[in-house]
Amino acid sequence: MTISSLIQAQFFQSLKSAIPSYASLVDEVAETLDVSMDSAYRRIRGEKLLDFEELRILCQRFNISLDKFFSLNSDSIMFQGKTNSYKEDSFMEWMEDVLAQLNLVNSFSHKHVYFLVKDMPPFHHYYHPALAGFKFFFWMKSILLFENLKSVKFSIEDNHFEKYREITQKTIKIYNRVPTSEIWNEEGLNTTLRQIEVYHEMGLIKHTEDTIFLYNCVLEVIDHLEKMAETGKKSILGQPPTVDSAEYKMYLNEIVLGDNTFMAELGDTKITYLNHSVMYFIGSMDPKFNDSMFRNLENLMKRSTLISGTGEKERKQFFNKLRKKVESKISKIDIKIDTST
Repeated sequence: MTISSLIQAQFFQSLKSAIPSYASLVDEVAETLDVSMDSAYRRIRGEKLLDFEELRILCQRFNISLDKFFSLNSDSIMFQGKTNSYKEDSFMEWMEDVLAQLNLVNSFSHKHVYFLVKDMPPFHHYYHPALAGFKFFFWMKSILLFENLKSVKFSIEDNHFEKYREITQKTIKIYNRVPTSEIWNEEGLNTTLRQIEVYHEMGLIKHTEDTIFLYNCVLEVIDHLEKMAETGKKSILGQPPTVDSAEYKMYLNEIVLGDNTFMAELGDTKITYLNHSVMYFIGSMDPKFNDSMFRNLENLMKRSTLISGTGEKERKQFFNKLRKKVESKISKIDIKIDTST
């Protein structure tokens, strides 16, 4: 059984968008199907039609869906993604998937990431090891439901970050090389602050000092984000931008609440990632869908205030508001400590 040469051409165009820009499509096809270069060329040009077994092998190898090529005139939108495997290494799998997606984006000469922020992007938590350790613990305990953490309380001295230090550093290194535009509002910190607060109130943080320390970590990240917004460049916490540092644009939109939509430009192709199950994403390379999403993001940015590299007054006001949110959480804890003594 074969498919038409027209659909086959569209299939290979999609496959080309799914491989790094430095890779050769004909080399990848020849190696995957275990055929000669000439035979791979004939398939790509549509002179030899693929059979379903070859389609299956290529789709599995490059993690693309064939469904959309059989519904070109429908309103269906195809997404791909992963869900919680509920295995012991499910969090590491999630970390590896995030890194793989960033590596794919970074492999293209033209690349850009857009983030409609509802919660502070996970990469920003990574800037501070103690804060990252708390987020890792929270995700594993309350989202991924690790059995071994069922009765465990969070403590900074337990260092939940260390096991993931290497992959976290790799992720930050790649992320800092990808130009990014983020659309923020004051609600962007609420989720992380609420997670710390709830764990503290439920007695899931061993020591009050650890709770205060985590809030101070958030303050340090806020300071760092302000510096990145001021320079318009990404950097490591406490360090200036380097020659590899990518452009960082921050927009302030006080009307629209974000939904953690994450869009990446890969050369002439776009991928939209939609958030689900708190920390997972599903992605689509559907051209019509991505064009619509990109127009929406463009409109939001036009109706937002650019506070990176310019807009000093608005930038200072915004970050001072974020600091006050955190400082109010710390003061409540201090009051309770004073009351109990």
